[in-house]
Amino acid sequence: MAKIKVTKNGPYLVSGNLPLEKENPVIGSEDEPERWEKQGSFPAAENYSLCRCGKSKNKPFCDGAHVKAGFDGTETAKHKNFSELSEITSGPALDLADAECFCSIARFCHRAGDTWTHTEKSDDPTLKKMAIEEAGNCPSGRLVAMEKETNKPIEPDFKPSISITEDTKNKVNGPIWVKGGVQVEAADGYQYEVRNRTTLCRCGGSHNKPFCDGKHIRAKFSGK
Repeated sequence: MAKIKVTKNGPYLVSGNLPLEKENPVIGSEDEPERWEKQGSFPAAENYSLCRCGKSKNKPFCDGAHVKAGFDGTETAKHKNFSELSEITSGPALDLADAECFCSIARFCHRAGDTWTHTEKSDDPTLKKMAIEEAGNCPSGRLVAMEKETNKPIEPDFKPSISITEDTKNKVNGPIWVKGGVQVEAADGYQYEVRNRTTLCRCGGSHNKPFCDGKHIRAKFSGK
């Protein structure tokens, strides 16, 4: 079974032969992200460790720098499921679940207005489609579009994998994007909710560890 184990003040231990790729947002005509584009992949490995302190000289992999840096990786994320943390924006054809605490500031929700407004006007087929696309491109899964009649989440079809991301607009390195329902286990053994999309901090500065909260932008984090 594929799994990511958070270690105490140390790296993420990845097991289960999870593919590791590079993937960046493509900036559109409005100077905001519109879609994702794969940039390559790393050699396949059954197990590997990913840096989460931001100090490794072999990023995205751990080289033990957390020890010398005295990294405090204490996990602060709430032990609650997405449904407990989210608020609902209701529209005529869609609902939008929004758990703001997971926001990694990827900004796909800003295109042509914003996803909340598109949801509220989702009786317009064009805006409904845009709301679904924008919510689905949100790497952290902060936003989840749901069919109004069935309350069923509309999710991208992801296979279990990990992508190392960059913020091409702000010219900084972004979070670890975990896709396809991979179990993330806390250092103390707590099992975080398995989700189709989530982002893990790799700059070391998040206040919602192990999840990303966008600190890589303010910290001007470089993955080199």
